[in-house]
Amino acid sequence: MVAANSSKNISVTLRVWRQAGPAAPGKFVDYPAKNLNSNMSFLEMLDVVNDELTIRGEEPIAFAHDCREGICGTCSLTINGKPHGPGSGIASCQTYMRSFKDGDVIVVEPFRARAFPLVKDLIVDRTAFDKIQQAGGFITVRTGAAPDANAILVPKADADLAMDAAACIQCGACVAACKNASAMLFVAAKVSQLGLLPQGQPERDRRVLAMVNTMDAMGFGICTNQYECSAACPKLISHDFIGRMNRDYLKASLRATFKPESAGGGGAG
Repeated sequence: MVAANSSKNISVTLRVWRQAGPAAPGKFVDYPAKNLNSNMSFLEMLDVVNDELTIRGEEPIAFAHDCREGICGTCSLTINGKPHGPGSGIASCQTYMRSFKDGDVIVVEPFRARAFPLVKDLIVDRTAFDKIQQAGGFITVRTGAAPDANAILVPKADADLAMDAAACIQCGACVAACKNASAMLFVAAKVSQLGLLPQGQPERDRRVLAMVNTMDAMGFGICTNQYECSAACPKLISHDFIGRMNRDYLKASLRATFKPESAGGGGAG
């Protein structure tokens, strides 16, 4: 005997931010979304709405997406005032319509931050994150082929912490959630991910200085320890990494300030 389908169809009203480009005026536009399967994802629902808009000859809603599995961090939506929506520890693509009630009005906006300029509708440019990563989020040691697991010993506690930091998917929800649009949680995760491992030690000081300075140069705000960032993070990255990065930055700054000059650096003529 086949079990009956217990899913209940719902109808909602989408209040979506529409803006043709960065220099164009923007506004909220309401769209009815009717007879939706409550088990479809939020992005699938947007696809349905866009199909209907296309059939009517209207411009579809522009939104960013890729893997739809909570891995890539591309789906940058603010849903009812919260980056990625009402769930905890999930991205927008993992939000399902069963999270809402029949008749709800759902407000959908792009991530709001000066360092994330709007491209169109719900899409923002997060190139600033790429520039921070390029400034120091790498190692220069030649790794060659994959070594045996016991070739470089790493304490389990450090390995676990590094993996926790590496879970960051660079989505930008931490920035969108912060009242100051700070990128401290993202940068702290990327700094800690490598700084906790032996392979990341040669560039440890240069890495933290370069990435934090680039963050500041890209126009992100300061951290005031409100912890909205970790609350909104789809991978639940701990704000404790911010404290770790601050300690690394202070130590690196002091070492850079008092570093003795090279013997071959020249002198008075």
